[in-house]
Amino acid sequence: MDYRKMSLKKHEEWKGKIETVCRVPAENREDLSLAYTPGVAEPCMAIHADVEKSFELTRRWNTVPVITDGTAVLGLGDIGPEAGMPVMEGKCALFKAYGGVDAYPLCLRTKDTEEIINTIKILAGSFGGINLEDISAPRCFEIETRLKAELDIPVFHDDQHGTAIVVAAALKNALKLAGKDMATIRVVVNGAGAAGISIAKFLLKLGVRNIIMCDKAGILYEGMQTENAAHKEIAKLTNREGRRGLLADAMKGADVFIGVSAPNCVTKEMVASMAEKSILFTMANPVPEISRDEALEAGAYIVGTGSSQFPNQINNVLVFPGLFRGALDVRARTVNTEMMIAAAEGIAAYVGDKLAKDYILPYAFDRKAHECVAKSVAQAAIDTGVSKLYSK
Repeated sequence: MDYRKMSLKKHEEWKGKIETVCRVPAENREDLSLAYTPGVAEPCMAIHADVEKSFELTRRWNTVPVITDGTAVLGLGDIGPEAGMPVMEGKCALFKAYGGVDAYPLCLRTKDTEEIINTIKILAGSFGGINLEDISAPRCFEIETRLKAELDIPVFHDDQHGTAIVVAAALKNALKLAGKDMATIRVVVNGAGAAGISIAKFLLKLGVRNIIMCDKAGILYEGMQTENAAHKEIAKLTNREGRRGLLADAMKGADVFIGVSAPNCVTKEMVASMAEKSILFTMANPVPEISRDEALEAGAYIVGTGSSQFPNQINNVLVFPGLFRGALDVRARTVNTEMMIAAAEGIAAYVGDKLAKDYILPYAFDRKAHECVAKSVAQAAIDTGVSKLYSK
């Protein structure tokens, strides 16, 4: 099937992937008097007296916007907010299907960091959490950091942390099969944008000690000449051996390759140069860094991709519905590191005794996997004291 052509045809038929559904009767005078005026004045005044009541008397408790400025949409780049709408609508549909979360696409006609931050702050009173999506680096880092500090609801940049969480879950299970340990492996992350940097930082928190970051110019190292502040920061945290060179140099003897970069930038020779039982997560979309078949032919032990056409799809759809479900259920103030780790552990643990080289992650459409993530995240929020509803 040509998914691109078929998808365009289906979008023409669907005319949108989400819609608003009325949750209350509106058939007679009594219905209107309860749902609207005059009765609605009472919940309005209750919220006026205590704004936290907005979570109990409106749908706010279950509502999340998927917000983009259209500057980093999938592998398509800066295509603008309107062109990003199909992706945001799709994200909202997945929020509902797998997490029961009411999500709405908000595509902003601005690339100005301050305008984006202020717009979201102004709108935040309508939502229980904020999902940032497809905003280009390095602006996405400041936007998320500022919003997390200035809002008392969960703020989550899915391109960064959703990707990091699902990669960590996949790596945890792949290492179990390979008989390797996070503390002793060498990991190469190719693509030093929002996703790549977040993956590296998250893996460091999970105990990986030896990570080499690469971008299109080659290995990142401390002291390198660059105006990119994010690159300078991650270079200080990684590549402690001070290696220099190109991607091919970084991959020699490496245990793990994680690609969030560009198509066809890895060769069979590069894969063959890696350590025994090498693990490759080639997630460039729609064309990976190297095809799954070529990687396996070159000696890779386990291969994961970003595509649903192959085993081991590494996609953040396994993360955000359950993560927000759990955070909303306990009315979390934020999404902290412990909640993210809990999400990764929940995904990895769900595979259980079915673990195999072609099954290191649950299928994205397995609703029980999302429920497992939600429960893990909710408990972590309670345990770390960020739940407004429950204490440990």
